Amino acid sequence: MDRLHEVVIIGGGFAGLNAALEMKKAKARITLIDRRNHHLFQPLLYQVATGGLSPADISAPIRALLGKQKNTRVLLGNVVDIDPNQRTVHLEDGKVIDYDSLILATGANHAYFGNDHWEADAPGLKTLEDATRIRHKILLAFEKAELAETPEERKQWLTFAIVGAGPTGVELAGALAELAGHTLRKDFRDIDTAETTIYLLDGSDRVLPTFAADTSGKALKALDKLGVTVRTGVMVTKISHLGATLKTSDGNESMLARTVLWAAGVRASVLGPLLAQKTGAEIDSAGRLKVTAQFNLPGYPDIYVAGDLSSYTHFDGKPLPGTAAVALQQGRYIGKAILAGLKGKAARPFKYIHYGDLAVIGRSAAVADIGKMRLSGHPAWWFWLLVHLVKLVDLQNRMTVLLQWGWSYITRKRSARLITPSSEFLTDFREPPPTEEKQPEKSREKALVI
Repeated sequence: MDRLHEVVIIGGGFAGLNAALEMKKAKARITLIDRRNHHLFQPLLYQVATGGLSPADISAPIRALLGKQKNTRVLLGNVVDIDPNQRTVHLEDGKVIDYDSLILATGANHAYFGNDHWEADAPGLKTLEDATRIRHKILLAFEKAELAETPEERKQWLTFAIVGAGPTGVELAGALAELAGHTLRKDFRDIDTAETTIYLLDGSDRVLPTFAADTSGKALKALDKLGVTVRTGVMVTKISHLGATLKTSDGNESMLARTVLWAAGVRASVLGPLLAQKTGAEIDSAGRLKVTAQFNLPGYPDIYVAGDLSSYTHFDGKPLPGTAAVALQQGRYIGKAILAGLKGKAARPFKYIHYGDLAVIGRSAAVADIGKMRLSGHPAWWFWLLVHLVKLVDLQNRMTVLLQWGWSYITRKRSARLITPSSEFLTDFREPPPTEEKQPEKSREKALVI
């Protein structure tokens, strides 16, 4: 019996999962490796972060998604090394896996432009852990405002700053404005959450800089209607637990905001530079691997790179954006390319289909660039809902999200507003332990026994 072709996929996101699904009938043995056991629908992470959806609503176990695919196995593990000469993948637990074809689709993480220490005070939004952390941070800010003893302290807790006015920042700002202006208004007694101040900051000259100028203008009007203060042309030079320092045309400015959220940039997975060092492949400024027109590394036709980790400039001379739609199309193409290779055929050239750019800003407010067509308001909002429901990979997720959205639209309620006891931010509410000098000896002994 001939040995089966070994395909190893690292990453169960849009690119990795769709590559595996495309090869469901291949005479090959497929191994998908991911550090997490679930596939995540990242475009809706901001709704988890603002209490509109629960983590399980936008994620599904990878094993369940590929459970009927007999030629595929799923491994939970962390890849720490790749040997392109021996064709092996090394896991953190010491396991070594051979491959004939390797698909690298490990995505990207936050980029703080050389200031990684800012992450402690300004979390980004890439994973479910990030989303729940931000949710805790947002909800606890309102709790802290309720407990504040001075108007100045209350104002600081009710001031939010979002760095980055791309789709993630705009959607996060809009959802936060609706949360504060409508959902939470009757939940507190000593504060009016409608008095919340939300700043959206960006170094460019407009919000949604990748969209058409008139679409960006409509998004700005929608944000203004929600009460979001947009400040463009400003650079963040420092972030702390008290707020941020901004560099403006008039000089430096301090902004007191107890909650700062990061949506300004991304950098590719650490496996990118690692593989570049071993193969001689080039990487761009974001750490993405530059690939051929077939998504291979130059000189290594057995290694494919897709999603946020790849820098693909063969479409119009510019790297394709790091969006779910791009990763999905790349994953499907690579799966088809491997299938063609197994049959001794050459893969057709990759043709990227740009379906448009979408961003939702709030209730019945969204913008969309679809070819030469520009949509805003209700039409764009309905189109956004339809696209995101269709793209959810699990039927149960689609039904749950549809019901949640319907309930939220009618009642303006958000059901996932939980602050779990495991949250690191709850330490702010705990009483400090007695000092050793003041603690009686008997009490210390009793505490030790407990």
